[in-house]
Amino acid sequence: MLFSGKFRWLWLYLLFGQLMISHVRTAWPPSNSSNVQVLGMFEYLTNTTASSVSSIQCRAMFISAILLSQQYNMTIQGQNISWQAVETGGDPMTALADTCQAVSISNIVGVIGPGLSRESAVIAPFASRVGIPAISYAATDPALSDGNAYPDFYRTIPTDSTAVLAMAQLFIRFNWTSCTIIYQNDEYGTGGAQAINEIFDANNLTVSEAIVFDTATLAIHGDLKSLLTSSAARIIILWADLDYAPLVIQKALDLDLLGPVFTWILSVAVSLDSFNSTSYTKLSGMITVEPVPGSVVNAPINTTLLNAAYSIWEQYEPQTFPGADKVDYYAIFAFDATWSLIQGLNQLCSSYPNISSTCTTFTGDSFCFDCRFVNSDMFINILDNTSFLGVSGPIQFSNTSTDRINGTYYIARNIQHSSSSLNYVPVLVWSNSDGWTTNTQTNVIIWPGNSLVVPTGYAAISGLTLDIIVVDSAPYIMTSVIQDSSGETTTKLIGYIIDLLDKLQTQMGFIPNITYFPSDASYDDLIESVANGTFDLFIGDVTITAARREIVDFSSSIFDNALRVIVRDAASVKLDLWSYLKPFSVKLWITLLGATIYAGILMCILEREGNEALQNRSIISLIGMSMWFSFGGVMGAGADFGATTAPGRVLNAGLSILSLILVAAYTANLASDLTVLKTVGFISGINDIKNGKVPPSRVGIITGTSIEDYYLREVSGRSLNFYPLISTDEMIEALLDKKIDASIMDSGTLEYLTNSMFCNLTLVGTTFDQSSFGIVFQKNWLYDQDFDIAILTLRESGTFDTLQKKWFQTNGCSQSSEIGTAMSIDSMAGLFMTFAVISAVAILYFMWRKRTAIKDRFLALIHRKKSPDSQVIVLSQTGSDISSENPSRRRSTIYPVLYL
Repeated sequence: MLFSGKFRWLWLYLLFGQLMISHVRTAWPPSNSSNVQVLGMFEYLTNTTASSVSSIQCRAMFISAILLSQQYNMTIQGQNISWQAVETGGDPMTALADTCQAVSISNIVGVIGPGLSRESAVIAPFASRVGIPAISYAATDPALSDGNAYPDFYRTIPTDSTAVLAMAQLFIRFNWTSCTIIYQNDEYGTGGAQAINEIFDANNLTVSEAIVFDTATLAIHGDLKSLLTSSAARIIILWADLDYAPLVIQKALDLDLLGPVFTWILSVAVSLDSFNSTSYTKLSGMITVEPVPGSVVNAPINTTLLNAAYSIWEQYEPQTFPGADKVDYYAIFAFDATWSLIQGLNQLCSSYPNISSTCTTFTGDSFCFDCRFVNSDMFINILDNTSFLGVSGPIQFSNTSTDRINGTYYIARNIQHSSSSLNYVPVLVWSNSDGWTTNTQTNVIIWPGNSLVVPTGYAAISGLTLDIIVVDSAPYIMTSVIQDSSGETTTKLIGYIIDLLDKLQTQMGFIPNITYFPSDASYDDLIESVANGTFDLFIGDVTITAARREIVDFSSSIFDNALRVIVRDAASVKLDLWSYLKPFSVKLWITLLGATIYAGILMCILEREGNEALQNRSIISLIGMSMWFSFGGVMGAGADFGATTAPGRVLNAGLSILSLILVAAYTANLASDLTVLKTVGFISGINDIKNGKVPPSRVGIITGTSIEDYYLREVSGRSLNFYPLISTDEMIEALLDKKIDASIMDSGTLEYLTNSMFCNLTLVGTTFDQSSFGIVFQKNWLYDQDFDIAILTLRESGTFDTLQKKWFQTNGCSQSSEIGTAMSIDSMAGLFMTFAVISAVAILYFMWRKRTAIKDRFLALIHRKKSPDSQVIVLSQTGSDISSENPSRRRSTIYPVLYL
């Protein structure tokens, strides 16, 4: 709030004539014909800038409204309403001084304007102090919307908050997600920038960069080229008025920061005549978002008032009247601002007869800060409740906000280049109720670069060379040696990642510069090299983790991963050859042997005299038969003779009981032992590792990976008790060499290795610790959205499914890696070896008994080899002479040779 003591100097300043009100000589009727006057404030009226054209048209509609009230005989205390107009030059202090002077020397009952937010920030508190309304036609700063802070301030133009909401909906319409703001550092610029940040954030849109244009130095804060090119956003919102916007655009032209790389959205429609025709192709594609009257969007307006105002304007100042379809939009808002004030003043003085003679009276000193409008409260209350159809649309205010309640509309115009001209072409219209809709004239937008394709809104990557890291890890990255027809060999990278890179390159157009690292490279070190800018990307089996996200960013998932446990295949585990003896202990087997011998001796004593099978035998044969009977009884097989005496039968019953229990116990224990022995040394999954079934020192973990992080976090409680490995190759070697019993690895890699290369290794258990692989790039990288969109497109097209089938679902191993349930021959090998030994003993015993016959036959074979003629050995009838004769010539007795 301004106080009179602080501004007393203004009165002295005015007395000496240091500040003058600037008028433009026109053919308008005299403005000082009445004591009831309205002050109009306009930025420029005397120069020839774009701002002056708008100001002159706003002033023309302001005066037309005053003259129209005179035509309608709307008098105040029997007097017509008259006007004064001042040129502020865009300076808030000049605006305040001119207003103070006018109020001090004239009966100013209201102010129309000012046209700038920075001026309104000064005039609004002044108007509140004097008690007269100030109705702006062009001040849009959202900070001026507070009806409590500025109770005497109104405006017919929509606030910048509404303009920003319309812009946010434009972003959503075209799928843009981020932008860079360039704004001037005054109330208009900072208020707009603040509104953009708040409303864009509420709509999940991002402001990547905010750049300041200094209105004092007429320069950008910082290096504009560096600021724009280093940002990922390619949509630029220029929030500057007609004085400064052309300067910023010219600077961008000089630095080649317009189309086709950048798409600019302007908050005002700058004059295109100020730019060289050689720049037209660069300027083409820009979009302006401007407030417009209802007529532009076919909303209802008061055409009677509008036509009458145009008629008056054309009558008195035809040289400035551009035609009904070319009148500046702000001039339309200026008429409604003036008409609102006239309507309220007329209602104040006509509705209250008791104050009709004093309705425009001021009290206090003549100095502007010491006087006050007597009926201020009544006047403001009337304006708060004013409602009529104006030339811009419905006009209605409230006591809580300075903004009009409804009738706010915007238009999006597209700068288009045709032959030798550059024009604004309406393409979209916006209203509170419908949002953005197609303009009735045209809906074709020509984007920067003379393109019909909507810009992506972020930095393009096409043609850019990217330094990319890859690491040997089957089947993601592998090397293949290729020999050409001349015999020369070259090494080529193949794998899932290489195929994916080819697809991304084809779609996005970047140029890959690949650096290959061996499998023992540290992933954490490589990620760090991307974070510090040494490389652009790291593509491979890189797991997305929270810790890594602290220093780098990741793309969308390129592979859905999990962990699994790998062990040696069950077929490679050898069982004990003598496992069939394990059901009984050594002591039990000795006891059983002793019991068998004891039973055999006892059977010999009990049955020798009465059992025919045991009579007339030598002592050795007798003992052997008794032992055979005892062994058959214990085994449950029986013998080829039975007990004939009562004591023998009792002994046989005891042997049967012993056999029943022993066979049953043996069978049960053997089945149990073989089942346990079959699975000994195997684990069922990660829980067995967690529970210690495998010693930690026998679990291999590749260090410097997310797998190590998982093991320390979920298994060992941060203890480094595992067997450290540096690569997948070392892990495979350690398993095959039995240095470790199990290892944890990415499921995709393990499936490929066990299906295609190492058939003697197998996976156990289900997957766990689900995660994703992503492409690694720097924080806030310019092209992260390019990769995300490309990856999503490939996923939707089925490319990822095709690659996974190619690299992960092939099987080069003939045998299954599953653990079977059938008992193998290994578990019974010892039993068959025992049978083989017993068989050998039986054969040797047989040969011992037939040793004489075997000897004779052997000698006969030797003699036959010595006599090539077919001769036989004969003996004389006496048996004393041995001779060789032909059997056909001599009768003799031939003794056959024994054949076995």
